[in-house]
Amino acid sequence: MARALGAPLDVVVARKIGMPGQPEYAIGAVAEGTDGAVLHHRPEDVQLSRERFTRAIDDAIVEVRRRVERYRGGRSLPDLASRTAVLVDDGLATGATAEAAIAAARGLHAEEVVVAVPVGAGDTVERLSELATVVCLSTPERFTAVGIWYDDFAQTTDAEVLALLGR
Repeated sequence: MARALGAPLDVVVARKIGMPGQPEYAIGAVAEGTDGAVLHHRPEDVQLSRERFTRAIDDAIVEVRRRVERYRGGRSLPDLASRTAVLVDDGLATGATAEAAIAAARGLHAEEVVVAVPVGAGDTVERLSELATVVCLSTPERFTAVGIWYDDFAQTTDAEVLALLGR
C-alpha cells in the first residue's frame, strides 16, 4: 500500500484484548501512544471477574510494548501532524483494534485518518466511518470472522514485519 501511494511506511502498534479462553473474540484493544484501552465490553458483560478482565488488558499492553521495542527499537512514533494516516488492517470484525489505531493516529494529530481493509462486517464499517474514512472492498452479509475470507490466515511473524519495515 505504501509503495502504491508513494508514501512512507511505518507501524502504529495496536493489539486486540482477547477474551480469556476465546482469544479471537475481542473485548477491546490497546494501541501505543494512547492513554487507555478501547473497551467494547465490561467485565460483567462477558462474565469475567474484574481481575481476569484487568489481566487481559495488562497482557495486551505488555505485548504492545514488546512489539514497539521490537519493531521501532526506540524510534519515536511518526509525526502525523498535517498528514493523512492510512491504517491498513487485514479486516474488521469488531473493529476494536482499528478503533485503537485510529485513536493513536488522532493522538498524533493526523489531519485525516483512512482505514483500508479488504473485508469487514457492515455494522463495524458503518460505526468506524464515524471516526475515520473507511475504505472496505467487501462487506459480506454473513460475516463471521476475518479469517474465513483468506486462504491463508497465519499470523505475521516479527521477522516478516521487520523485513517489510526494512524495505
